[in-house]
Formats: sequence, structure tokens, C-alpha cells
Amino acid sequence: MTRPNYQENNIEEVKSPGVFQKIFFWFLIPLMFVIAVLLVIATITNTNIFEKTKELTGNLPFVPSQQETSKPIQEFDEKIVELQAQIEQKEAEIAQLQSQLESEKSKTEEAAILQEELEYEIDRIQREQDTAKKEFTEIVSAFEKMSAKEAAPILVAMSQDEAVRILSSLKSDTLSEVLSKMNPTDAAKFTELLSR
Repeated sequence: MTRPNYQENNIEEVKSPGVFQKIFFWFLIPLMFVIAVLLVIATITNTNIFEKTKELTGNLPFVPSQQETSKPIQEFDEKIVELQAQIEQKEAEIAQLQSQLESEKSKTEEAAILQEELEYEIDRIQREQDTAKKEFTEIVSAFEKMSAKEAAPILVAMSQDEAVRILSSLKSDTLSEVLSKMNPTDAAKFTELLSR
């Protein structure tokens, strides 16, 4: 059997530093050292680094100035005010339209109530007319059942319009008998009124 070579195993391999270690040693540590030295110098000379940075960045072309940044803000504020005015105007229009709608609604309700009242009144009048027609028909039939001698004086005593209305509803043979039983003046007057 072969013996392992202990000398080879005992020698540690020397590794080269990695990329991150090189960056850390060669770039970050010196950079942090320089920043620390500059902060110490700034503190000793009473210099405010942040104000100096603002002054420097204000002169740079790629950093917007405060006036340039405030201009869009002012435009947004103006736009917001304008939109709020439009919203208020639209709300006023909506309120006006709602009041008009309520007014029209109340008018419609009043018209519906009036229509119901008128329909009730029309029904009542039609019932009265039906009753009056029925009564008139009964009166006409009563006059037709009477003798001409009894009917003639009653018709002469009635109002002219009622008498003409009854006479116009009588059958022609009954009408001629009733007119023959009237005195000639009344018969002529009723005949003339009936012919109209």
C-alpha cells in the first residue's frame, strides 16, 4: 500500500480574495475613510453640508429648481379648485332639478286627485241623468196612458220647455189627440215649437 504524503495534505491552499472582498478592501473602506475625514473637517469649519448640497444641486441642469417644482403644484391646485367649483355647480343643478321634479310630482298628484274628483262627479251626473231619463220615460208613459182631454190642460200649465219635451217624446197619434184637445192658440204655439 502506498502511504499518503502528509506533507502535501498539511500545506494549506492559499486562496485568492474574491471579487467582493477586493471591492470592499479597495473601494468601500477608502471611501468611508474619506467621508469620515470630510465630515470631521466640515464640523471643525462649521459648514453645513446639507445646505451646500442644496445650493449645488439648485445650479445643476438635471435637478429641477423649486420654482419649477412649485409650478405643477400650483397648476394642480388651480385644477382642483376648478373641479370643486364644477362639482358645486353640478350639485346646485341637481338640487334644482330635484326641486323641479318634486314640484312636478306634486302637480301630478294634484291632477290625479282632481281627475278622480271629476270622474266621481261625472259618474254622479250620469246616475242622475239615468234617473232623470227613467223618470221622464215614466212621465211620458203616464201621459200616453192618460186621455187627451186630461193631458192637454196639464201640459198647458207646465213650463214651455218641459211641455215641448214631453210632447216631442209622445207617439204621433197621441200627440195629435192631445193637441186637438188644446185651445187653438196653445195648440199653434206648441206646434210651432215642435217644428223647430
